[in-house]
Amino acid sequence: MNPDTLQVLQKELTCSICMNYFLDPVTLDCGHSFCRSCLWLYWEGSPSPMCCPNCKHVSEKPNFKTNIQLRNMASLRRQARADSINSSEEICVAHDAANMVFCDAERNLLCWNCSDSPEHMLHNHRPTEWAAVEYREELRKRMGFLWNMAQEMQNNVKIEASKAESLKEYVALRKVMIRAEYQKIHKFLYEEERLQLDTTERESKEIYQQLEESKIRMTQQTESLREMFRELLEIFQKPDVEMLQDLGTVLERTELVRNQKPQPVNPDLTSWCCNGLLELLNKFRVDNVLSHGTISMCMNLSEDVRGMLFGNGNPNPSGEPQRVRSFATWGTHTFTFGRHYWEVDVPRNLCWVLGVCKDIIKRDTNFIIDFEEASFLFSLKLNGHYYLSTNRPLLVHHVKMPVGKIGVYLDYDKGIVSFHDAGNGSLLCSLATSSFSSPLKPFLCFEAS
Repeated sequence: MNPDTLQVLQKELTCSICMNYFLDPVTLDCGHSFCRSCLWLYWEGSPSPMCCPNCKHVSEKPNFKTNIQLRNMASLRRQARADSINSSEEICVAHDAANMVFCDAERNLLCWNCSDSPEHMLHNHRPTEWAAVEYREELRKRMGFLWNMAQEMQNNVKIEASKAESLKEYVALRKVMIRAEYQKIHKFLYEEERLQLDTTERESKEIYQQLEESKIRMTQQTESLREMFRELLEIFQKPDVEMLQDLGTVLERTELVRNQKPQPVNPDLTSWCCNGLLELLNKFRVDNVLSHGTISMCMNLSEDVRGMLFGNGNPNPSGEPQRVRSFATWGTHTFTFGRHYWEVDVPRNLCWVLGVCKDIIKRDTNFIIDFEEASFLFSLKLNGHYYLSTNRPLLVHHVKMPVGKIGVYLDYDKGIVSFHDAGNGSLLCSLATSSFSSPLKPFLCFEAS
């Protein structure tokens, strides 16, 4: 082949990032091709992670299929080059013959005579070219797994940081709620109040520390994954013989890294019993506040509430309220003044809404609630874990999910609605407004399973 033509061919089959022949090449939307692993590392250190390294064109998609034709051509060229420069093949000292066989059991190179010896007779042997193809594919798969796992760890670090920030704001609010709750109890409970505040502070510091340590572990795991990725990449790019010689224990170490995945921290605080509180609230107890039957209807949710309950990953482009299929029941009582307390059985392992609201507007097969005039406690499921949250304010509460009955206390004149775990007497949350101006009804709604 003409030297100039050969030089042009060699350039077309070379990755412009690593300057080696393509290994697992992918082609971007702009038409330029690169080794997949080189592109990943380039995007990792680039402020614009989806730009082409050559023309800076922004790619539309993050995942690309292997350019099989380009990979095969680069492989042929790499093999041809290896055949031309590998005149100094590794020679077996015992038989003065080239080591052209790879032993899977011991992962080393042998000559044909050694492979037939009693020591290796029962082992699986293959030509180096065949073994190189298989192990290079195995290395490529493991690099892909390590990269995806490193990206997941990086996202988990951001989630843990978000938890810490959310917990910091929530702890400040919870201190306020605890102080307000203890104002309902006699002065002799002052030390109990201080105990809970100190415990909340101590627990929050411990959880902060756990979150920080979790972020460090995940960051370290991310760096370990990247380091292992780079090590595999270095071996992956070597010629067949060198690659097979350097395999060593890298596959076993990769397997260990795969099994070392840090678990995220659950930032829930302990819910302490407020001694005597349930006895006090039961003085204002009202029974049978909810109708005995449930109605299967669609509930219209505002965009803010929909986002809190179900996340912002599926925005409603029409701007109309989101309709959610659910079962609902509301009050046989209407409250316009005074203090009232009632208990409600909430369904387990389901999302639900509990609280008070204005009269509900029913239209055929759905009902509409004015969330601006409502005080609700929500149970919602995020990443397999149930959380409590409120709509005034829109906030996730870091307390353990109650099981069974929840007590609802309404002080209409002071504009207070508080929720309690009726099983252990602990405070879940307390919502306060300046005052209520409309008649309020008890309300319970849960998702259609």
